[in-house]
Amino acid sequence: MAATDETGHDAQQAPPSGTTPPTRPPVDDAAPGTGMPRWLPRAMVLALALVAVFQLGSWAFHQLIGLLINILIAFFLALAIEPAVSRMAAYGMRRGLATFLVFLGLLIVSAGFVTLLGSMLAGQIIKMIEDFPDYLDSVINWINTHFHTDLRRVDIQEGLLHSDWLRKYVQNSATGVLDVSTQVLGGLFQLLTIGLFSFYFAADGPRLRRALCSVLPPARQVEVLRAWEIAVDKTGGYIYSRGLMALVSGVAHYILLQALGIPYAPVLAVWVGLVSQFIPTIGTYLAGALPMLIAFTVDPWYALWVLIFVVVYQQFENYMLQPKLTAKTVDIHPAVAFGSVIAGTALLGAVGALISIPAVATLQAFLGAYVKRYAVTDDPRVQGHRIRGSGGPGMLARARRVWDRRQGAEDGTAADSVDTTDSDTADSGTADSGAAESRPTGPKPAGPESTDSESTDSEPKDSGDGSS
Repeated sequence: MAATDETGHDAQQAPPSGTTPPTRPPVDDAAPGTGMPRWLPRAMVLALALVAVFQLGSWAFHQLIGLLINILIAFFLALAIEPAVSRMAAYGMRRGLATFLVFLGLLIVSAGFVTLLGSMLAGQIIKMIEDFPDYLDSVINWINTHFHTDLRRVDIQEGLLHSDWLRKYVQNSATGVLDVSTQVLGGLFQLLTIGLFSFYFAADGPRLRRALCSVLPPARQVEVLRAWEIAVDKTGGYIYSRGLMALVSGVAHYILLQALGIPYAPVLAVWVGLVSQFIPTIGTYLAGALPMLIAFTVDPWYALWVLIFVVVYQQFENYMLQPKLTAKTVDIHPAVAFGSVIAGTALLGAVGALISIPAVATLQAFLGAYVKRYAVTDDPRVQGHRIRGSGGPGMLARARRVWDRRQGAEDGTAADSVDTTDSDTADSGTADSGAAESRPTGPKPAGPESTDSESTDSEPKDSGDGSS
């Protein structure tokens, strides 16, 4: 029986003759345990490609960081000379020729300044070398006098000439000559790169703006041109205001140095004017170090006078001169300027310190056009005044308040006594009048008035009985 049942069960599962067996449903690729999904290799290849592109871009950026910084400097230099070039082009001169004339003037001024400064430094170095034996003799005499020693200049010179320290220093200096030459050539090439890019940016400014706007929709074109115009105004205004303050600073320091009789007064005045203005915040003190050093070689007291003048002039410039000259060009708070200089120095070094203020002023002016401002309420706290009672009353106010309370208490006690006397008198008068009304004065005429009076007289009695 079991075999017959199994045979019948197999016969039911077998497909009928002449028909095809049903096909199995397709197995899903994402089903677990059936193999790798088809999209996984492509995702892995895409991820590796993105990582490779990122690494390549990072490597290229680090290799081109110097060129990008030079282009940034050239762009801001082109923005600085853009007003002068545009003004010359407005009179019919070609922009290329106008840009060339502006660069030629800057080159002449820079070359003259470097030549004068180099000759001054060379002369001072030669003078210090010639006077070095006298300085050394004075120091040796001071040491022998105060410490009772027997030093001689000849022994010191022989010891220096035969010392290992001097030999190593000469060897290191000879080895570093090649490095210095390489740095000088690299600096000249960097200046040439900046000059070429800034010349092209200034000469082809309209073409560059047209090319940039051609890939933007009209609404974006207006915003880009507006930002460009703000950047030109702020950068040019910053350079021109700094140049004017450099002129004033140079004239003031020239008068001082000339009055003290310090040599190379014109060159030192130009040095102080330029360095103090184009190196923000600490430029004045860095620029004053060189005149102080040269004044010290003439007379130590002259160096002290130069230091005092530098400090006093810095305060005059910060609080009187600079706000008036930069109010219409670069309207930026001194704290914001100091913070921008620190941030620029941390990001790009000396280049960031130079371009940080015009960049922040441009950004501030551009964002200020889109920030909605409201009228400030007329509140004393806006002007820095405190409202009485906001921070607690003072000692005088508390004493006055206690005195007023005491006076009010005394006045209240006197008023209460007067009110009590008056009320007693009134109560006695009322009682007498009530008694007089309660006495019978004779027969009363009948009528409504008598009825009302009787009801009125009877109300106190009812209230006293408690029936009401």
